[in-house]
Amino acid sequence: QVQVVESGGGLVQTGGSLRLSCAASGSTFSINVMGWYRQAPGKQRELVAVMRNSGNSKYADSVKGRFTISRDNTKNTVTLQMNSLKPEDTAAYLCAAGEFRFRVDWYSATAMDYWGKGTLVTVSS
Repeated sequence: QVQVVESGGGLVQTGGSLRLSCAASGSTFSINVMGWYRQAPGKQRELVAVMRNSGNSKYADSVKGRFTISRDNTKNTVTLQMNSLKPEDTAAYLCAAGEFRFRVDWYSATAMDYWGKGTLVTVSS
């Protein structure tokens, strides 16, 4: 089994920055992809950014140029640097980890196997 725990998040003003971190522990040898999703109240969960062990990454169009994902495969950690934050970025941010699969939509939430409990990001206008 794999445990995923997020840290970071909080309240920030429009234009500010936050850094989210996530660590996976347990039987992590099978983990191939780690990343972030978010869910705002009344909305569906959506991709933010994910990255494979190979370094291949996928970003949501809404965060490209503002957010940067990075991983340390040796430590099974993933970090999301969020800059130029907007009120519409307000959501619960969930870290996820997935095992290797041959599928085109490897970045989809349905491809993830393990989830953290989430950390809240609030951007005030």
